[in-house]
Amino acid sequence: MALHLIKLCVGADSLEDLESWIAHRVDLQRAAGQSTNQFHVTRMQPKRAEELLDGGSLYWVIKGNVQARQKLAGIEPFTDNEGVARCRLVLDPVLIHTRWQPKRPFQGWRYLKDDDKPADLGGDEGIEDLPPELRGELASLGLL
Repeated sequence: MALHLIKLCVGADSLEDLESWIAHRVDLQRAAGQSTNQFHVTRMQPKRAEELLDGGSLYWVIKGNVQARQKLAGIEPFTDNEGVARCRLVLDPVLIHTRWQPKRPFQGWRYLKDDDKPADLGGDEGIEDLPPELRGELASLGLL
């Protein structure tokens, strides 16, 4: 059973905001002839890396709700220019929308068990086609 990470998406006001940021980064990387994998740098290295890389994802909390995930492609420890140990979470650039799940603020990242993760959106539900404001209102009412 896969293990996942959950993290607050600081700086993104909406799912569409995060998607446009990722698309912009991918365009810059392609233009520079670089890999289109995304990186999220964190100070703490996950100790359960093997479990995370066995099908795990990073779930993003945006404005108090888990709204999307990106598959984890790798975990790369490194030391920054100031000698501080850090870790790159290598992420697939594809953002997968999930059912909204309320989540209180927390610092850093947390492990998320497979049983506790929100389901992916897909199929003919039509939820992704709703305007972001309406999705947010429905989620706040517990209807998504």
